[in-house]
Amino acid sequence: MSVASSDQPNPSKTGFARKIIATQEGIVFTLAVIAFVLFSVLLPGFLSTGNLLVLVRSVSILGILALGMALVVIARGIDVSMIAIMVVSVSWAFVITGAGYPFVLALLIGAGFAILSGVIIGALIAFGDVPPIFATLAAGSVIYGTGRTFFFTLEMQNVPVNTDWFALIGQGNVLGIPVTVIAFLVLCALFHFVLSRTRFGWMVYAMGNNPNAARTTGIPMRPMIVAQYAISAFIAFVAGLILASSANAINARLFNSTMIYDILLVVVLGGIGLNGGHGSIRNVILGTVFVGILLNGMTIMNIDYTIQNLVKGVVLLLAIVADSIVNPRDEQTSQQGDL
Repeated sequence: MSVASSDQPNPSKTGFARKIIATQEGIVFTLAVIAFVLFSVLLPGFLSTGNLLVLVRSVSILGILALGMALVVIARGIDVSMIAIMVVSVSWAFVITGAGYPFVLALLIGAGFAILSGVIIGALIAFGDVPPIFATLAAGSVIYGTGRTFFFTLEMQNVPVNTDWFALIGQGNVLGIPVTVIAFLVLCALFHFVLSRTRFGWMVYAMGNNPNAARTTGIPMRPMIVAQYAISAFIAFVAGLILASSANAINARLFNSTMIYDILLVVVLGGIGLNGGHGSIRNVILGTVFVGILLNGMTIMNIDYTIQNLVKGVVLLLAIVADSIVNPRDEQTSQQGDL
């Protein structure tokens, strides 16, 4: 008489969960369409060319950041240090350029700082067994404090002069399509290929689905964790460059904003479970579009910033509750250090 292992998924339960996830995607897509139609009808200027350009550019930047977050979340992690890495690495690159260094060299130094920060954070999690939420939260404060103390004193750093080509990244168009949108779509295609067609992607899903089994099968867990946070940090740097190019400056105050919660809202609302092991780039795109439309609509309605944060907080809380129902915590996710 054989007894089924409790670690094996229940087919009926798995099928039910997939139906719920598919329903969640359908609900979010429907809400995005409804919000777009309502804002188009009720809000003067929502469909204007200027506003749509602002919408797609802001959505693209948010989506790029969400790609980095999605990678670590699928692997059963989380990264709340992204905004700190973004503002410090880009601001420092601009300061270095102002000191007389070539702009391209300064950008390489900024990228190196971002990647090094990701590697250190990943090492703390992989080798120090520090829970990701605490490691990235503390590291974000350290990175921001270090930047403001040693790298730059002004919160606002303007794009260096004589870098007209840099403005094309955030403000240019190719065949009528904003470069920011093209960059987002290219990164989406790249991440989709990596996650669905490469061994690295398979290991990311395996780590998120069952860390113990992944470790038993020989997956190099620690190097993989370090690599994921390094990639997330580099993506934050790229998003920061696009943001700075769009606004002709980078503002360090973003570290104290709710931007990191917007990123989490995109990931969770789109359908990527915080327990890891599932989700796709389609979920990131879906969540990005809906959150982008919602934020843009509230901005046009001139809703108070505090009320906007309240709305986003409620939506994020509901999304997390829904995620906990769809993806209940198992033996692995209940262990200390899963997030």
